[in-house]
Amino acid sequence: MEKKKKLLIVDDQVGIRILLLEVFSTEGYETFQAANGRTALDIVRTHSPDLVLLDMKIPGMDGLEILKQIKEINRDIKVIMMTAYGELDMIKEATDLGALMHFTKPFDIDEMRMAVNLQMGEGPASRFASGS
Repeated sequence: MEKKKKLLIVDDQVGIRILLLEVFSTEGYETFQAANGRTALDIVRTHSPDLVLLDMKIPGMDGLEILKQIKEINRDIKVIMMTAYGELDMIKEATDLGALMHFTKPFDIDEMRMAVNLQMGEGPASRFASGS
């Protein structure tokens, strides 16, 4: 039996965390959530998620700082940023730090689902790639 892929959702808004947890649990991922940077980094160290959905604006430690520390812990963890603002300078910096892409809130949940499935190597795109 294949190991479930792990997804960490980091957002200080509980509504967004619940929505994303429901969507991605249904997709078959093992999901974790954190409302702040410290909790997020604890989960990264303990569970080593395959992918992190990371909000840019989190009280205490901002998304860029969390992203830096995730990459220090494990460079292979994929990170997708979420932002409520058109913060292009921060988005560029996040990309430079290793974030794959970003979604602006409110995001289209189906687009987010497809992007995550693609990054996790699940879903239609990966099946074609393997030449099956």
